[in-house]
Amino acid sequence: MKTPYKNIYAVLKMNRFIVLAVIICATLSTFFSVWMAYNINQKALNSAFAVNTDGSVIPLKLVAQKENFRVEALSHLELFHTYFYNIDASNYERNLEKALWLGNSSVDNLYRQKKADGVYNRLLQYSLVQKVLSIDSQIEKKNGSYTFRTVTNFEINRGSIIDTYELVSTGNLITVDRNFPNNPHGLLITNYFENTLKKLNDES
Repeated sequence: MKTPYKNIYAVLKMNRFIVLAVIICATLSTFFSVWMAYNINQKALNSAFAVNTDGSVIPLKLVAQKENFRVEALSHLELFHTYFYNIDASNYERNLEKALWLGNSSVDNLYRQKKADGVYNRLLQYSLVQKVLSIDSQIEKKNGSYTFRTVTNFEINRGSIIDTYELVSTGNLITVDRNFPNNPHGLLITNYFENTLKKLNDES
């Protein structure tokens, strides 16, 4: 004789199997979702910016920062030395303001020293044009920090006379937050120092 209890046990057994199957599927789905989110996040972190062949930063494409550090560092140094030394009466304030974003207090102190020495007053008084001719930077990594040595050739046009100079400067580079457009490479020049300034020639 059949009893209804056997059917109840069968239903309960089936329900328990279904519940366990749902829990297992939900758990696996959760782990998979977390793994996918982590994987996408890692890819996004390594692909926030693109570095063009000329060193400029395009904040749209994804690249690994370490692979492009040297390109960005060289571009950062070229940008700074261009702003700081490629000046005339019409652009020196604008260029120096941009240069100060790329370095720390050591750059600001040098700027204040030059200002106190009357460098920029002479630029205005005599309508001098200081033009950068070339910038050659070397970067080294020592004890986890980056040092650089830059040779900048520039000329000063005094009207009838053009003097050409070679400046050797050194310093360190540290990583900071990117700041578009003021500091697009996310680097900062520290311990900046003008080592030597040599006059190369006079042209009449």
